[in-house]
Amino acid sequence: MTDVLSRIHSGMRIIDSSGEEIGTVETVHMPEGDLSNPEPETLTAGPNPGQYGSTLTASLARVFTTDRVPEVLQKRLLREGFVRVDVSGLLAADRYVLPEQIETVDGDAVHLKASREELIRRS
Repeated sequence: MTDVLSRIHSGMRIIDSSGEEIGTVETVHMPEGDLSNPEPETLTAGPNPGQYGSTLTASLARVFTTDRVPEVLQKRLLREGFVRVDVSGLLAADRYVLPEQIETVDGDAVHLKASREELIRRS
């Protein structure tokens, strides 16, 4: 699953299972490993390593600072990796895509197996 995430970059178009372009890639977060036994080198990677420390709580704070995603989903997103989607539309909430929801990466587009409604909503 990491292989598919490594081929995605900011600005790519996101197309859901119905063929609708729902937005663009805002960020890609690679998997951080086993969060039940976090290792400092896996949890402090990023633009400012060590800013939040290496605990699970610090890792969740670093990635989901302003989001209201339930903690159980936050842990899953960190463990498996994700794509944060900047959803088109004035009042549209951004979404998170899990690697398993990605069908293909083709050119400048990410094609999903899931519909917009099936994606984790960022609120």
